[in-house]
Amino acid sequence: MISFLSFLWNYKFWLRFFTVICLVSLCLAYLSPFIHPKTQFLFPFFGLAYPVILGISILFLVTWIILKSKWAWIVFGVLIIGGNLHFRMIAIGRNDEPLAKNYLHLMSYNVHLFDVFNPKLANAKKTRNKIFNYIKTENPDVICFQEFYQKDKPTNFKTKDTILKFMNFIDYHERSAHKNFSRQNFGIYLFSKYPIIRKGDVIFDTQSEKDFNYCIFVDIVKNSDTFRIYNAHLQSIKLQGDYYSEKNPTNKISQKSTIGLVIDKLKLAYPKRAEQARIIMKHIENSPYPTIVCGDFNDTPMSYTYQQFNSRLTDAFRNCGSGIGSTYVGRIPAGRIDYIFHTDNLNSCQFKIQQKAFSDHRAVSCKIFNKE
Repeated sequence: MISFLSFLWNYKFWLRFFTVICLVSLCLAYLSPFIHPKTQFLFPFFGLAYPVILGISILFLVTWIILKSKWAWIVFGVLIIGGNLHFRMIAIGRNDEPLAKNYLHLMSYNVHLFDVFNPKLANAKKTRNKIFNYIKTENPDVICFQEFYQKDKPTNFKTKDTILKFMNFIDYHERSAHKNFSRQNFGIYLFSKYPIIRKGDVIFDTQSEKDFNYCIFVDIVKNSDTFRIYNAHLQSIKLQGDYYSEKNPTNKISQKSTIGLVIDKLKLAYPKRAEQARIIMKHIENSPYPTIVCGDFNDTPMSYTYQQFNSRLTDAFRNCGSGIGSTYVGRIPAGRIDYIFHTDNLNSCQFKIQQKAFSDHRAVSCKIFNKE
């Protein structure tokens, strides 16, 4: 009997111990959107792990309720402290028709270079064509690409010219890195069915020769409305190596991946993304038109980067989407890292996340229009 009571005491002791560890981790995750990664590099990792920490916390809550312990109230209290932060991960929005006829159907899509480095060119073309067919089916007015691949003529792997032709886009803007040895271009593109009256780039202070993450913007006129649209691809962690190096003419991608390597890469990327987000928001403040910013931010809703946009813009997914909204299907379970934001003088509806992924990202799209 004494042995059993001792076991029971130890069981509850360790349950309390791990509950405290979990709740402290959850509180650190709550703080991660508000602490600059350069100040405390550990906070972003708690933000990244937030869904897992939250799930474990709920399991502890259920466990303590079953045991009829006051610890259930402690766990419940810490969960309540998170407040609206919990709702960053999900959306319960509407799927109605736009209130204005003059809406802009916008799509953002990281196409992972159309799988051009697949060892079998035939398979790469199949993937590229699937992406093309999806875009044609959705028929957006404006599409923002990240990790776009384009090879100078002559080429047997056409991308830009094909898209311009079958989608009837009349103009585009791009920024990319050009590699002389292979005549290849890697970067971001924006295509429009409506006139572009201005094009520009947002220059990152953190840009280095080995970084191929960019932000561009255009001013588009549709009927009587003018929209400014930013297409951003924020700092990548380069888990799979460097696609773009001229020292890698065979285009072979390193598959080396360890926990230590991932942590080191994340530690470098988090501060850069935070600074890039700050620069983009500063540029948006001077926009003369209703503004949309979209792209691959490479950060979750529980991040400092997301907070820079969310504090002053509307997250279209949370405004009119539904569900969890996971957009990344690559190696790291990052969840939602592709976004469409807009200023408060715009409204959004019919947010859609691609169901079947042809890249390591799912395309996101919605309809955006001026508030009446």
